Amino acid sequence: MRRFLVCVFALIVLWCNAFAQPRKLEYHADIIIYGGTTAGIIAAVQAAKLGKSVLVISPDKHLGGLSSSGLGFTDTGDKSVIGGLARTFYQRVYQHYQNDSAWNWQQKAEYGNKGQGTPAIDGADRTMWIFEPHVAEQIMEDFVVENKLQVYRNEWLNRKSVLQLKNGQIISLETLSGKKFFGKMFIDASYEGDLMAAAKVSYHVGREANSTYAEQWNGVQALVFQHGHHFKSKIDPYQIAGDKSSGLLKGISADQPGVNGTADHKLQAYCYRMCLTDKPENRITFPKPDHYNPTDYELLLRVFNSGWNELFDKYDPIPNRKTDTNNHGPFSLDFIGMNYEYPEASYKKRKKIIKAHEDYQKGLMYFMANDSRMPQKIQVKLKNWGLAKDEFKDNNNWPYQLYVREARRMVSDFVMSENEVLGKKTVPNPIGMGSYSLDSHNVQRYVTEEGYVQNEGDIGVKAPRPYSIAYQSIVPKKTECINLLVPVCLSSSHIAYGSVRMEPVFMILGESAATAAALAIDSHKAVQDIDYGTLKNMLLNQKQQLTLDN
Repeated sequence: MRRFLVCVFALIVLWCNAFAQPRKLEYHADIIIYGGTTAGIIAAVQAAKLGKSVLVISPDKHLGGLSSSGLGFTDTGDKSVIGGLARTFYQRVYQHYQNDSAWNWQQKAEYGNKGQGTPAIDGADRTMWIFEPHVAEQIMEDFVVENKLQVYRNEWLNRKSVLQLKNGQIISLETLSGKKFFGKMFIDASYEGDLMAAAKVSYHVGREANSTYAEQWNGVQALVFQHGHHFKSKIDPYQIAGDKSSGLLKGISADQPGVNGTADHKLQAYCYRMCLTDKPENRITFPKPDHYNPTDYELLLRVFNSGWNELFDKYDPIPNRKTDTNNHGPFSLDFIGMNYEYPEASYKKRKKIIKAHEDYQKGLMYFMANDSRMPQKIQVKLKNWGLAKDEFKDNNNWPYQLYVREARRMVSDFVMSENEVLGKKTVPNPIGMGSYSLDSHNVQRYVTEEGYVQNEGDIGVKAPRPYSIAYQSIVPKKTECINLLVPVCLSSSHIAYGSVRMEPVFMILGESAATAAALAIDSHKAVQDIDYGTLKNMLLNQKQQLTLDN
């Protein structure tokens, strides 16, 4: 009897220990989407519409990426090529602002109708292209509810844990919390391309040489000025003006930029798209950042003292007396040269880089609003502005998402280059369209041979007409992975990506990726082998715009 009781007790202990150990939770769906960006949510909506089970794994709590994080002055380009669910998003923006209750800080008639190259409000098409951050986020949340989407938030891909792969196929991925997600198809909708990289798919970081894809505007572009975001006066770069031994001011590299047209591993600058307001009842004074050093902005003082007066030129108006404030000028919101490590960095390192960008940008606004050396007229006007009290409420009114303008870019069998964007080459198997200019922000800040500070990398070349984007640019090489689609970090050269990387295009490509994934499941084929004719018909039925002809 005693032996029996001992055995029973031992079994109870084993049973308790088994359940006390953390168990890896497993989740299954037809399509697994990594990233809560606009591309990710739109892809999930389309997958659900096509009858597929879908799970969204979002590292972020807030959905919608940049569209929900300050980029409300939409980079539309030619709005006629924005179709499908992307257009639905902008129609919902229009519907929201038709309600009087949406205009709580100004009258609708006071707002005006300024958009980026197009009217903000298009009554004929019932679309609106300019919006507040919380409106975009709410539309994304409405998509989730209406389509019964399952979204797992604050779930980060475990980049140290090798993906479960078999015969070039992703079987599952694991997150840092220990959850495992199994799917037939996977979509990487992140700005960084972390899932793509974990799947060992080929990618590139930095600028290619012009010779790589027979381009003109890739690689180093020293003393090429197309947007005006350069030093137009001779500004001394040294801590003590004229004294080289005093060292360079913060943010100026001691290295030379390199030969024009050659490759490097540097990135165009990141920033936050700030939502500011001049409405006193909704305004918060610019806060002093955790790591503030006024000497970090000495170069800006020299710019102002040279007579530069364009500070408020990119305080683009969005509804309710708010702005989408973007970089503008030689020294502005872009933290030039401080993001090179970001794409490949660990999560811990990325947080440091993100925090440094936040401190720099908050410090910049605090400096201009408070430092006694600032030009008085500019400072007085700036004090009318502050962070919007009713935006980003759980983040001290600061945007959730850093503007990661470019990180990894896939290298597939077809690489979008400036030749396709500028209409010099035709695009096979189109799945959507873009129309924005070739657009790169500055990449580095250096000292010229004459001994003055200058920026490099700022390019803006207008696309002569809308262009198509190839299906092959969102799928990896077949020899690398057969069930992954990459609509955000797609296969594109640096300079072509400067046009493609717009939020409406990401939505378009997200929808197309989900449609292709569903077709691959139904036809039991690799994503590279699906019938394009069938995909084309599906996309046209979804009112996607694929070519100028349609």
